[in-house]
Amino acid sequence: MAGTDRRLRGLRIGLWALVGLAAAGLGVLAMTGRLAPAAPAVESYGAAIGGPFELVDPAGRTVTDRSLRGRPFAIFFGFTRCPDVCPTTLSRLAQLRSKLGADGDAFDIVFVSVDPGHDSPADIGAYVDLFDTPILGLTGSETQIAAAAKAYHVYYGKVDQPGGDYTIDHSATVFLMGRRGQFVATIDMEEGDKPALAKLRRLIADG
Repeated sequence: MAGTDRRLRGLRIGLWALVGLAAAGLGVLAMTGRLAPAAPAVESYGAAIGGPFELVDPAGRTVTDRSLRGRPFAIFFGFTRCPDVCPTTLSRLAQLRSKLGADGDAFDIVFVSVDPGHDSPADIGAYVDLFDTPILGLTGSETQIAAAAKAYHVYYGKVDQPGGDYTIDHSATVFLMGRRGQFVATIDMEEGDKPALAKLRRLIADG
């Protein structure tokens, strides 16, 4: 029994020594910068949002990511036959713009259709006119839309419906982009008006 106790004590001492060595190793890595801090991950996410694209406006004119530079903008991806998320989001953006008063004119709202099979440029133009606020509606070929969605890391995909029709699942995030095309923040469907308005004011002031 005494020998067994000695072996157990020795094992426990050895385990604690390993724990100490591991902790010391992590400390050295942190001090030498080999462990990446959390902040750069957030910065990397921001740097990944946005990028080159080429789409078409309701008048058939080409609009690129560079065309939007010079003014901050809020951009959202959806489709005109969307039954809830798209009209709700665009209506809310119109209301938030109204609540900003004169400052609401300092940023653009951009709506990109992810349904090129149904949404023509004219369809997009008629749709955005329903929201009683200036909204730039954009569409394009499947390749063009895929490139724009990839630039913003937006998901979308067709879902077949009975009778041969389809709907589209898609991301519901609004991206706030600065006047140089840089990512500033997002607005989520679930967040209240107060934080959303604060983000828009920061977009206008610093974007």
